[in-house]
Amino acid sequence: MVRRYYRPIITQGEGLPLAGGPFSFARAEVLTRAGSEGVIAADAVPADWLERLIRPRRLLGRLGAGQMPLVMGILNVTPDSFSDGGRHADSATAGAAARQMLADGAHLIDVGGESTRPGAAELSVGDELARLAGLFPALAGLAWSIDTRKAGVMREALAAGAMLVNDVSALGHDPAALALVAGSGAPVVLMHHQGTPETMQQAPHYDDALLDVFDWLEGRIAAVQAGGVALDAIIADPGIGFGKGLVHNLALLKGLALLHGLGVPILLGASRKSLIGKVSADEPVEARLPGSLAIALAGANAGVQMLRVHDVPETVQALKLWAAAHPCLP
Repeated sequence: MVRRYYRPIITQGEGLPLAGGPFSFARAEVLTRAGSEGVIAADAVPADWLERLIRPRRLLGRLGAGQMPLVMGILNVTPDSFSDGGRHADSATAGAAARQMLADGAHLIDVGGESTRPGAAELSVGDELARLAGLFPALAGLAWSIDTRKAGVMREALAAGAMLVNDVSALGHDPAALALVAGSGAPVVLMHHQGTPETMQQAPHYDDALLDVFDWLEGRIAAVQAGGVALDAIIADPGIGFGKGLVHNLALLKGLALLHGLGVPILLGASRKSLIGKVSADEPVEARLPGSLAIALAGANAGVQMLRVHDVPETVQALKLWAAAHPCLP
């Protein structure tokens, strides 16, 4: 049986509301693994897909998002992250950076103690917590999330005030993680990946990157729900750069709106990633701000609800101007 997927085509002030947000769609492209079957009216989309496309994303109200995508600032307390490794290795510097990003307009700060760049080796729970524990008191009263694959780190971070878990393994790396997150009631980001950080860029392969990622995330959302996490507590991330080559990343960016069919908010994290240099002129990490902003705005135009970024004030400024000039926004 041929499976059909329905990618909403965002329109100006007509059609049905998309994901309970400011955008709407009057038509949808019908996709199959054999290719596109053309465009149909939004009200011709099958009922199960239509419900997921228009369902309000209630979690966003808890996290403070408005008309613009929510901005998640990146804070890595690591010596070896691909972009900011070593910059926030001491707690005082890291705490000050978190407060500054929030002052610059971030909605929350994503704190990580283990690098998941391509080729990175896994840390033990003890080593990861050793990097993070001194920072936790400095984050008191702030809006922050924990970027980790390990239940032991999740537990300590949630106890210290983390409001969200961001797991690049989609709660699949640590057998104890799903039950822990379900019991905590915390929201969770489920990110698509292929392989582990150590192996993920060793010849990644997809039959159809966009549809394969959709199917994987759909299955993972169902498994996490079955494990006790509420649908309204789940965010999906297509995992740009995690087990993907340039052609796969671009297919995901071009087809992002399809992911609204998962029925949960979408997080896009492409800040400073290597695809920017590959598309452009092979710029080093520190020279990828223009490309990062371009991808952020492309994501905003596709209706993604969250952006994970290194450059908070620049992204916030770009989004303010984008919103002010956008014909679909007040």
